[in-house]
Amino acid sequence: MNNPKVRSRENVLLLCSLMAVAAFGTSAGAQAQREIDVAKSVLTVRVYKTGLFSAFAHDHEVRAPIRKGTFDEQKRSVEFQVDSRELKVLDPDGSDSERSQVQHTMLGPKVLDSEQFKEITFRSTSIDSVGANKWTVTGDLSLHGQTHPVRVDVEGADGHYRGSVKLRQTEFGITPVSIGGGSIKVKDDVRIELEIVGK
Repeated sequence: MNNPKVRSRENVLLLCSLMAVAAFGTSAGAQAQREIDVAKSVLTVRVYKTGLFSAFAHDHEVRAPIRKGTFDEQKRSVEFQVDSRELKVLDPDGSDSERSQVQHTMLGPKVLDSEQFKEITFRSTSIDSVGANKWTVTGDLSLHGQTHPVRVDVEGADGHYRGSVKLRQTEFGITPVSIGGGSIKVKDDVRIELEIVGK
């Protein structure tokens, strides 16, 4: 065992083994974190009406692409960013003029003030499994210049996930729109739905 040639071969083999392990670890880590496919990933906001004449008004469906983000299935983390100026009112039951009016109000200073608060961001702080392919994702949501913790219910697999969370507009400094002396107004509670697909 004291033969210098034997020790040299052993050292070479050990070095090769360590390099192989390091290379594998680097490759596995690189594959763990995935970029979000912005062409397939989207944020949808559902806003509901209330008030005496709410039956004569439409609920609102608003959508925007996820601008950028990443998620890591091994480390259980996710973060993404949405440009608030890209939020678009869909409202399939409304007319073009109604959608345009809602769009203008939503992006304007009375609601999102999107020119001042251009980004909506989310960064997870913990992810807990609650069943087969189901998780509760806790994280910080930044909206309208304010950041608050939220809990998102998520399900999916293989790099394709859907989630939803309910929140109150007033928690983020947004005053729900009211017209006709309150006969038609927007509920404080809104529902945010996420569809995230990895590249």
